[in-house]
Parts: sequence; C-alpha cells; structure tokens
Amino acid sequence: MDVEELGFSVSPSPIILRFTLVVLLLLVRFTAVEGEFHVVSPLQPIVAAPGDDVILPFHVEPLVTVAGLTVEWSRPDRQPDPKDRLSRVEYVHLYRDTREVPDMKIPSYVGRTELFTEGLRHGNISLKIMNVTLADKGRFRCFIPKLNSQIQSSVVQLFVERKSATTETPLQPRSHQTPYPTKEADGKGGLSSQKIVIVVVCVVFLMILVVVVGVIRYSPHCVTKCQKQKLILVPTV
Repeated sequence: MDVEELGFSVSPSPIILRFTLVVLLLLVRFTAVEGEFHVVSPLQPIVAAPGDDVILPFHVEPLVTVAGLTVEWSRPDRQPDPKDRLSRVEYVHLYRDTREVPDMKIPSYVGRTELFTEGLRHGNISLKIMNVTLADKGRFRCFIPKLNSQIQSSVVQLFVERKSATTETPLQPRSHQTPYPTKEADGKGGLSSQKIVIVVVCVVFLMILVVVVGVIRYSPHCVTKCQKQKLILVPTV
C-alpha cells in the first residue's frame, strides 16, 4: 500500500508552492532592507542646563565598527564666517584617520567635546559636550561620509535651560547618561528588533502553512476519496 492509495499525494499543492515563494521573497526583501547601515539619533530633543556635561546619543545600526571611518559632528544652522575667504567648514568635533582633528574645530568647542573611542568599534558615535553653555542650544548633526548606506547622517535638537529654584525635579548632570549599548550589552539584553521580526515572520509562516496543509488534507473531497480507498481494501467475507 502506498501513499496514493490512501488518497494523498506527496507532491505539494500549487497553492502552497506559490504561497511559500511569496513569503520567502518578502522575508528576503525585508532582511535586505533592515540590514542596511544607517545613523540613528534620539527621537526626542536633549535637555541640559548650563554647566552640565551632556551626551548626544547616536549610533550606527546594525552595530558595526566605525573606528576606521570619518565621523563629523557639526552645527547645521551655523552660518559660515564672512571674514573667512576660504569659507572653511568648521566642526563641533571631527574624527578622521582614527584620531580627532582639532584644526578644523569651532573655537568655542576646543577642549569641550569627545567621542567614546572604544564605543566606535561597536557603532557608538555619541558625542559628549562638557560644560554646556546657552550658546550650545540648537541642532547638532552627525555625518559619516563613507558609511555604506543611504542614511549617512542624522540630527538632534539640544535645549539648554537655566535651572529653576522652583523646579521640583532639577536637571541632573548629563555626564551620567549612558550611551547606546555595545554588542556585548545587546547580546545580554536580548534579541534585536530585526531578529525578533524575522522570528515572528517565520513562526507566522509556519502556522499558516500548517493550516493550509490541514485544510487540504481534511477537505471533504480528500476524506471521501480516502474512505472509498479503505472500503476497497477491506476484504469481503
């Protein structure tokens, strides 16, 4: 007795094949899009008070080393100096050739900014600004020119507000802020959002596949055919 005698076919249904192909194509497309590198910035503005040390938390996602790339922090709203005939671009912080380049830095930020050197190996491009002043209020832009992505930069807004004596919860020094986690921390914290979505898609696909196979397996036509085959196989007395 073979499988066909019981009313089943080992060849998958064309509907199942088409459905499987569509889901796999969508899964591959989603993984490719999610796998592209891009600069991620905070969704909310950063608030600090004069004299605080503040961290502008940026990172590259998926996490990848940027220690060998150029990282440019600038003020996009800053107008060029009219006295500068060369119209040179000045930066809040410029990291190039695995080191800081202070020669092209805005004078007011000399000695007041730094990157997390070890964090660069894990995609952490956060900028620390020490002794914040009211002049620091505004937008900050982080740009990685040679990042293999269509999204090579992002912008965050920094608000600098004076501390009020009537404020019940005064601002805490921003030097205690924690930048984005490294790969080791992410591994301990759980799966990334990309991996979670992929797992969910796979589980849903398998569930739908089981339902489709069950519907086809126990359809009235299939059951009737199976019963007829069994009656034929039963020996007559």
